[in-house]
Amino acid sequence: MKKERVLEICKGLITFLIFYFSSYLQVIPIALFNINVNNYTASDLAIVNTFTDLILVLILVVLYFKELKKEFKTFKNSWKLSMDTAFKYWFIGLMIMCISNVAIGLITDLSTSSNEAAVQTLVSSNPYLMLFTAGILAPIAEEITFRKGVSKIFKNKWVYATASGLIFGLLHVIGSGNILEYLYVIPYGSLGFFFALTYYDTKSIYPSIIMHAIHNSALIVLSIITF
Repeated sequence: MKKERVLEICKGLITFLIFYFSSYLQVIPIALFNINVNNYTASDLAIVNTFTDLILVLILVVLYFKELKKEFKTFKNSWKLSMDTAFKYWFIGLMIMCISNVAIGLITDLSTSSNEAAVQTLVSSNPYLMLFTAGILAPIAEEITFRKGVSKIFKNKWVYATASGLIFGLLHVIGSGNILEYLYVIPYGSLGFFFALTYYDTKSIYPSIIMHAIHNSALIVLSIITF
């Protein structure tokens, strides 16, 4: 295996490890804001998550700065075609996501995933901060990790998209404590799969970041309105 290929794989694995262990960055905002961990409120958690995600995004942007700069030029030169591709893929992923969510609700007693329930709790405690965190920071961090990072490891288009979607889906349900919740890998993973295809076809991470941000922001706004 060529040295360049080994370095790419290592970079992809490092990216995933940074994301996976980013929860340890919570000690920074906890210390900075003198948050009492023994009396942790949902609002405190929203603040901690925001600063943790902000630090994570900064780390990932520094790690991929040259590539992000290059891909921005690619996106700028063909943004209309890129966003058209991104929208089509997102819409297909959304349809699969909706259908699979309905199917899971019909065949199990689950109404939503633990991850979604946790997000709803945070939105109710600090809605506008969560709009920034889940609507902007999370899409940037997740797209760089699960689309750019995973693309370093898998080169075949369909293997890459499947791996990206599967890992993305698993990270949203792992540790839920209910084995039935692993069914939610399908809706989460389907969206991840099509975001990966977006990145592969457009050769730029920005279209998938934008669609991911729009998707998350729309859900947060809907949650705020319906409270």
